[in-house]
Amino acid sequence: MGKTRQKKKHHVPIRLNVLFFAVFILFSILILRLGMVQIVEGEDFSKELDRTSNTTARIDAPRGIMYDRFGNVVVDNELELSVTYTNPSRATNSQTILEIARDLEELIDVETERITERDKRDYLLLLMSEEERYELVSRDERKKLESSSDEYRLEVERISDEAIEGLSEKDLRVLAIYREMSRGYANAPQRIKRGITEEEAHRLSENLYRLPGVDILRDSRRAYVYGDSFKDVFGSTGSIPREKLDYYLSRGYDRSDIVGTSFLELQYEDVLRGKKAVMESITTSTGNSLESSVNERQGQRGNDLVLSLDMELQQELEEIIDEEMRKAGNSFILDRSAYAVLMDPRTGDVLAMAGFNDPADRTRPSNADHIGNVMKAYEMGSSIKAASVLAGFQSGVAYPGKMFNDRPIRLPSTPEKKSVRNYGWVNDIRALEVSSNVYMFEMGMLMAGCHYPTNCRWSNLQGAYDEVRYSFSQFGLGVDTGIDLPSTSSGLAGGSVIAGNLLDLMIGQYDTYTTLQLAQYISTIANDGYRMQPRLVTEIREPVSNREEQGAVIQKFEPTILNRIDMSDEYIKRVQQGLRGVVTRGTASSRFSNKSYQPAGKTGTAQVNVAVGEGDNRRLVSGNTQTFVGYAPFNNPEIAFAVVVPNVKLERNGGRTGMAQEITSKALDAYFDMKEVRNGPTKADRPILEQPDTD
Repeated sequence: MGKTRQKKKHHVPIRLNVLFFAVFILFSILILRLGMVQIVEGEDFSKELDRTSNTTARIDAPRGIMYDRFGNVVVDNELELSVTYTNPSRATNSQTILEIARDLEELIDVETERITERDKRDYLLLLMSEEERYELVSRDERKKLESSSDEYRLEVERISDEAIEGLSEKDLRVLAIYREMSRGYANAPQRIKRGITEEEAHRLSENLYRLPGVDILRDSRRAYVYGDSFKDVFGSTGSIPREKLDYYLSRGYDRSDIVGTSFLELQYEDVLRGKKAVMESITTSTGNSLESSVNERQGQRGNDLVLSLDMELQQELEEIIDEEMRKAGNSFILDRSAYAVLMDPRTGDVLAMAGFNDPADRTRPSNADHIGNVMKAYEMGSSIKAASVLAGFQSGVAYPGKMFNDRPIRLPSTPEKKSVRNYGWVNDIRALEVSSNVYMFEMGMLMAGCHYPTNCRWSNLQGAYDEVRYSFSQFGLGVDTGIDLPSTSSGLAGGSVIAGNLLDLMIGQYDTYTTLQLAQYISTIANDGYRMQPRLVTEIREPVSNREEQGAVIQKFEPTILNRIDMSDEYIKRVQQGLRGVVTRGTASSRFSNKSYQPAGKTGTAQVNVAVGEGDNRRLVSGNTQTFVGYAPFNNPEIAFAVVVPNVKLERNGGRTGMAQEITSKALDAYFDMKEVRNGPTKADRPILEQPDTD
């Protein structure tokens, strides 16, 4: 027993020695590290303590507003709040973003309509564990694939439909938020939801401390004061299209900016774009001292546009067309549609431009289709015959007073060509009044080297096509009108150079034109041969806070002459007389001969064949496109018009006749009545707010 005690006493000092040695080593390491911090890295840490950090926030400013020609605000901004997420780094973990999305889902309401099936599959993969993903694509399968992207693609494909259908409404809301958050760029705020409610703003404000990267942004949305009136011509705004991202970034835009994406909003993006407010937060730390300051530079709304548009006249024109479409009933082969342009022939100002489209195969939220006036082209029929007569005059095959015998024309391998009836010998004035087709055919044949019926060689067929189209182009038919919009149609030229088609070209039943081209053509005749550039914007003005006033003029757009047609004043005056005869003695006299404003015009009825039905029931239905063009007053034109009502049934099949003339008659009455008394346009009960496309 004594030996045992002696043995225990012998081991205690050894353990203490080991403990002391370990403590010595630890202290040595600590002293060495302190030396490194103080001596070697001391200067770096001192600089870290004495540093200045700058944080810059750029706050969007509202876009410029749009006024009509009488100072009525037609496109405004409505202030709102948006919730945004700023991803601090491209390397941010997807799970981190997902957790924030889950927290946000409890605070805001979001719509899920934009979620795609691919979004759902990606989301389900994000929720899976590594082992679950290996169950989709085994390790052995992965070894055979060339890249991780191939692995992911195969995983996506193998997500079951049952799994997708099993997503709850809550899952979809989280996904909708996550989808928007992950679409953003590093260090750039991405809008998650625009127009949050006051209640949502309060909930968010109370929880921002636990939502890294989430913020509430003061924002604005386009407001259309007069509802659908002219709305599609005003254009749309949305996220920067990916294909144009580099262009906008080079011009100082941020990736998350909202820009004009169509029509006037796009055409005048540089003008309408607001100047952002810049808030710079500067934090300086020196030792234990911390100093902060904030420098703010005020933003400014974009510059304003003054349009040529007369909103009161625009609303009248829309109502007139709507009423005529209601009266038409079942008059159309398929879609019910009508288009009309009213413009000042002296300046090119578009005063009103209304379109109506009611598709037969689907329901639209609105029948407004104003942009169809510049995007949809049709064969316009006899309404272009004034250009045909002038083309014949210029080529030398006809002259004022020249007479042709209006009787059927029979050419080899060509259906019989004739007028509505045989008018006998007619001159140019009478040909316009009664809308003689044969008069135009005779001129076309002579231009092509065919002296019908005795010596018809067609020695200059291609030359005749070129000459006619060149003449037409001087009026704006078949060419760009020059209107200040980023995209319009120039119509289509038929491609087959055969004799029969040349005759159809002369009566407006071969090449196609838009309603705006038709309006520019007749305006050129009304303006004594000067083709004016159509315009929608007349001035750019500085923004002012009072909507009832307009700011100083920054830029004024003067009327622009595009060309003067290659026809003599004598020829132009002669055709003008013929157009006046159309409404006093000719095809439009029943509606217009007693009008005090003394119009001039030309009717048109183009034959069409529209395919209807499916499969074995597919068939062509014959109809016509009704057109009417002109100007008033005849002696001093101040308004020109073009009205197109396409694809109407034949009268014997229930089609309503004279719709283009009826629309014109009421529109001109409204215009001249407004010269005496104006009541102003009628605002919508509540402005329509734009829903920007953020995809």
